[in-house]
Amino acid sequence: MDELTTLRQNVETVRSRMADALAKAGRKEGDVLLCAASKTRTPATVRLSAQLDIDLFGENHVQELVEKTDAGAYLQKPAHMIGHLQTNKVKQTVGRTALIQSVDSDRLLKAIQKEAAKQDLCQDILLEVNIGGEASKSGVAPEALWPLMEAAEALPNLRVRGLMAIPPADLSEDDARRAFAAMRTLFEQAQGRGYTRARLDILSMGMSDDFAAAILEGSTMVRVGTAIYGARYYPPKATV
Repeated sequence: MDELTTLRQNVETVRSRMADALAKAGRKEGDVLLCAASKTRTPATVRLSAQLDIDLFGENHVQELVEKTDAGAYLQKPAHMIGHLQTNKVKQTVGRTALIQSVDSDRLLKAIQKEAAKQDLCQDILLEVNIGGEASKSGVAPEALWPLMEAAEALPNLRVRGLMAIPPADLSEDDARRAFAAMRTLFEQAQGRGYTRARLDILSMGMSDDFAAAILEGSTMVRVGTAIYGARYYPPKATV
């Protein structure tokens, strides 16, 4: 079976599962965008997948975002930054990505604002919440979200489009749904706080193992990698 056929079958399976979850939740088709998490995938593979029923792409590393953008791999579909963003990589990211999903500090907000102002554009962002309180993960603590929202609201070249989260791995379906429900509550609270510049319309949560549960709890964007592309291959590190 050739690569495009395999990718098409995988995307169709993901779309079918999304449709089932949407129906179960009483939501309509089109309520949730499919972001293909294309970390470690080659520009050639991403270009093949861009022909399919994928809404946008997400990259974890700036160098991959740059490489695939320059290669035209996304076929003019949007590309988002979904991985942790270091401030020294902001210059390469702003203006190149439609949305930075992983903003979690005042320092990063200010770095994005500075570069966006330099480029005379408005950079859309999501604020990442560490909903599981995991020390190993990035994201702001839920109780610290509101000061970060206020800081973002004051920056003229940024626009907060919503929230993003990565709950702890290997949760049971019930526990995953509780984590996603907590995120939905934060999202709804943000929408009700009267921010004037934010456009709070994106709740990005759910990955290959749990996107159906995320859809049931209100996700508007799922980030799916291995269910589309298969297991990632990491070459062994060279030994001295």
